[in-house]
Amino acid sequence: MTAVKIPAGTVELSGDLILPPAATGVVLFAHGSGSSRFSPRNTYVAKVLQQQGIGTLLFDLLTRAEDQDYALRFDIDLLTQRLLAVTLWLQKNAATKTLKTGYFGASTGAAAALQAAAKMQDAVAAVVSRGGRPDLAGEVALNQVTAPTLLIVGGADYGVIELNEQAYALMTCVKKLVLVPGATHLFEEPGALEKVAQFAADWFLNCLR
Repeated sequence: MTAVKIPAGTVELSGDLILPPAATGVVLFAHGSGSSRFSPRNTYVAKVLQQQGIGTLLFDLLTRAEDQDYALRFDIDLLTQRLLAVTLWLQKNAATKTLKTGYFGASTGAAAALQAAAKMQDAVAAVVSRGGRPDLAGEVALNQVTAPTLLIVGGADYGVIELNEQAYALMTCVKKLVLVPGATHLFEEPGALEKVAQFAADWFLNCLR
C-alpha cells in the first residue's frame, strides 16, 4: 500500500493506493457522508477487488476540519470537484496513468461519482453505486453519464430503492439495478456485503479490461 497526498484546489487529500501486479484498472472510492477512507465496508470491497487484480484508491473527500462542517458532507458539487481532482492526479501518476479508471460511490459519494463520470465521459470506464443517492447527481448529469453503471441497493432499503429507480430511468448508458435481498442501507446483514463486493468485482472486471 502506498500512502498518497493528492492536491485538490487549496487542500491536500489523504489516500491509500494499492495496485496488484498486472492491474488493468484502478477504482476510486467515493465514500458517503460522515465516512472516510477507513470505511470498513469500502475497505472490504476494495480487498475483494484487489484479489481480482483491480487496483484501488481509497481517499478522503474532505479534510478532517471540513468534515466537522455537516453541510459540506452533502455539498455534491464540492465532492465532485474533489473526485475530479483525484482522477486527474491518477491520470498523471506514473504508476496509474495507463490504467482504466472506475468509480465506486456510496451514499452521497455515489452522486459525486456520477457527476464526475458525466464530466469525464469516456475517461471513466465504469461506475458502481452501493446504497447510493444517485438522484442527488441531478437529471442533467444522469443523462450525460456514458460509463456503464451498476446501482446496488438493499432489498429492504425502502425509500432509497425508489430514488435509485428514478435515477436509473433517467440514465441512457449501459446500466443495471440490482437489489440485495433482505439488506438494509448499510448491508450489515449476514452475506449482504459479500454480495455487494461480488457484484462490483464482476462489473469492474468486465469494464476495466
